[in-house]
Amino acid sequence: MGFLLTIRVALRALAKNKLRASLTVLGVVIGIAAVTTMVSLGESASALVQSQLQGIGTNVIVVFPGNHQQGGVRQGLLPTLTAADSDAISEQCPSIVASSPIVATQGQVIFGNANYSPRDLLGVGTDFITVRSWQVRSGGFFTERDVTSAAKICVIGQTIVAKLFQTTDPIGQTVRIKNIPFRVVGVLEAKGANMVGEDQDDMIVMPYTTVRKRLQGSEFDNVNGILCSARSTEAIMDAKNEIVQLLAERHRIHPGEPNDFEVATTIEMANLLGIVLGTLTMMISSIAGISLVVGGVGIMNIMLVSVTERTREIGIRMAVGATSWDILRQFLVEAILLSCLGGLIGFLLGMAASVGVTMLINAFTTGTKWPIVISIPAAILAIAFAGAVGIFFGFYPARRASLLDPIDALRYE
Repeated sequence: MGFLLTIRVALRALAKNKLRASLTVLGVVIGIAAVTTMVSLGESASALVQSQLQGIGTNVIVVFPGNHQQGGVRQGLLPTLTAADSDAISEQCPSIVASSPIVATQGQVIFGNANYSPRDLLGVGTDFITVRSWQVRSGGFFTERDVTSAAKICVIGQTIVAKLFQTTDPIGQTVRIKNIPFRVVGVLEAKGANMVGEDQDDMIVMPYTTVRKRLQGSEFDNVNGILCSARSTEAIMDAKNEIVQLLAERHRIHPGEPNDFEVATTIEMANLLGIVLGTLTMMISSIAGISLVVGGVGIMNIMLVSVTERTREIGIRMAVGATSWDILRQFLVEAILLSCLGGLIGFLLGMAASVGVTMLINAFTTGTKWPIVISIPAAILAIAFAGAVGIFFGFYPARRASLLDPIDALRYE
């Protein structure tokens, strides 16, 4: 009997008991749907993380001050980084294309009768927008001359425009930060929310010297961090090593001593988040995969019942020339069809569930939007895995049917 005829006979046999066949594949449907949903949501989360890390800037490397420890107890961050370190990185590290010091502060901003407290008030260098791949929508950015003179100017984000200026053109307007007047010279393009839902446009940037001297009243050169941009993705690790070596020399750190700074790259952040997301996805998918085992046991049970019900049919087929291989193939194809049908239905339900969950997340969150990911490899893997379940759990009943004695089978009532 040909393979196509075998499939037709198998479909006809399954169609005689539609309800039983539907209940049989239910476990496979639930298992494949659950695994598909988890894999799709995991890929969606990974895509979101990648897009958000790209939004941080081009090949960004972040340098933090080191932690001071005394008696094994972490005492806090040391003011070990300076603006001169940032300049040295930019000038002496061949793999670095731009570098900017970061000085953070807080305060209320007043314009006319409106006042607002931005999420970020940052003092930065002139290369900040290069490192962050951030465009200026209108006006301009400050210059090295503004940094040197600690000019009272600022560049604002779109949220600040909406909160303070609304329909008024902010360029050339004067705002007061901690009662000090600042002239608005530029407006940044909208960036949206980051991966944790924080509004990146809720920001005002000024020359770091201005923040240090005029807002903080400090004459020290230390900064809260340094943002650097590598020349390419491939050069990131070389750039990190160059920064570590340079700062160790500048800070007079001897071999074997701990560094008084930390260096992190977006690639390392992405890899770490990828490992976390991947581990969670695999754990949840493994739990959901238990349903596949339950579904496989259900297929085996129903196929054993089917063999018992069709014992006389098996005897008749053997009497007219069917071989043991024909019988084994017939029942094995039925089991595979059941599991593959369950896999296909489960995949479609899993895709629908992942789209629905993603839309629900986006409906209840602001700013960051999860991408909808439909994975073709996941579809192929789901159906292939379901077929493997059918083969594994269907082989025993099929072999049991093929080993029946034709005479005993014909006598069976």
